[in-house]
Amino acid sequence: MQKPHTSYNLYFLLPFLTWVIIGGAIQLLYTQEEIFKAINGTHNDVLDHLMYYGTYVGEGAVISSVLLVLMFLIPSLRNWWYFTAALLSNVIPSLLTQVIKRSINAPRPLNVFNEAGWIHILPDWPRHMSNSFPSGHTCGAFTFVTFLALLLWPRYKYFGIVLFLLGLLVAYSRVYLAVHFFKDVYVGSIIGTVATLLIVALMNRYKSLFFKKAQ
Repeated sequence: MQKPHTSYNLYFLLPFLTWVIIGGAIQLLYTQEEIFKAINGTHNDVLDHLMYYGTYVGEGAVISSVLLVLMFLIPSLRNWWYFTAALLSNVIPSLLTQVIKRSINAPRPLNVFNEAGWIHILPDWPRHMSNSFPSGHTCGAFTFVTFLALLLWPRYKYFGIVLFLLGLLVAYSRVYLAVHFFKDVYVGSIIGTVATLLIVALMNRYKSLFFKKAQ
């Protein structure tokens, strides 16, 4: 049975660390309202379509479907290590995010700004009002892209940049679609990435339990 390759992909991790630093600086320099207006207020038809569909990358159904397809398509992923690592990486960060959400019950932008007329929201988009912090979609997206980045073979490591940008697209879309503040997606991305790194590291530590040693 083939073992999946895993490594700490710097093409993903360095952009992510840059995002953590710059995102933290942005929140020190500007208020959440200012950041929200800058993102949500800059809109056009192209961005409306891109954000509407791009945000679904953070949906559990989409993530699970892609991971299962990869399992069937790639021989080295047809094993219990991959299945267990994928399951834990997507369930644990999601559960943690949901616990925090319901404990804090932070209001969403539409609630905070009383559905002000200046907020850009797509006509058929649901109007969420509560459980804003942290962003579940962003956590899910960064869990997903981090997991994939760690699995990339050496010759494909540079795709880690693309995966990071995909996660960032989901984070941006959540503010653009008026369902989250910047701090929600910022923390969501950190939870998703850090939790996945820890889970994969733990799974690697006990990889021998999933593969028989050669006789």
